[in-house]
Amino acid sequence: MERDSQLELYQAVAARLKEAHTRVRALQVPEGVRMTLSRKLLAVTAAAKHDLEGAARRLDRLMKDLDEGRFPEGD
Repeated sequence: MERDSQLELYQAVAARLKEAHTRVRALQVPEGVRMTLSRKLLAVTAAAKHDLEGAARRLDRLMKDLDEGRFPEGD
């Protein structure tokens, strides 16, 4: 049973990561900001391999920031 819930969480995180990547690509922001957001998404993707629940929380925060128009400073 626990394996099923873990699989469902994995599928949800994968779908949200795909959505997040699409949203970041479509943003009308300076390239430095887009690169910073892309690096954050890559970090979440890497974290999902070791800590799926933590990665889901990080992704939730990132998506909330995108929803609210809070973008990091570009390099």
